[in-house]
Amino acid sequence: MQIACIEFARNVLNLKEANSTEFDERTPDPIIMLIEGKDREKIGGTLRLGEYPTTVLPNSLCHRLYGSELVHERHRHRYEFNNDYRAEFEKAGMVFSGIFKEQGLVEVVELKDHPFFIAAQFHPEFTSRPSKPNPLFKGFIEEIIKAN
Repeated sequence: MQIACIEFARNVLNLKEANSTEFDERTPDPIIMLIEGKDREKIGGTLRLGEYPTTVLPNSLCHRLYGSELVHERHRHRYEFNNDYRAEFEKAGMVFSGIFKEQGLVEVVELKDHPFFIAAQFHPEFTSRPSKPNPLFKGFIEEIIKAN
């Protein structure tokens, strides 16, 4: 999700130097930033780790895939989407379809006019099994089969 947001900022919003502060601390457009309140010099043990609830936007692709307005998925990261850019992204067609409401963190993004574009901040591979794939993977494979 983080890289998808950087690409969207660069190629849709024309913010050519947009980046994550993980890759470029001096980027003029920090689309992805270290979790609020974390000191870059002391980041050991600062991961957002474990299962968190995501509130899902009704009538979104994420809602269709999970069949629920609340999902619980596992995390393992320390960088988050910079909400200062959220309105600009939404105006250009990005949908923020999953939010960790407690802290207002973006969890899932989609493209409004795309048949199947979805990206997640959490790790769906952590809960996917051969006999029970995560809804994001299952939906993607079903979409591929349908398209062929």
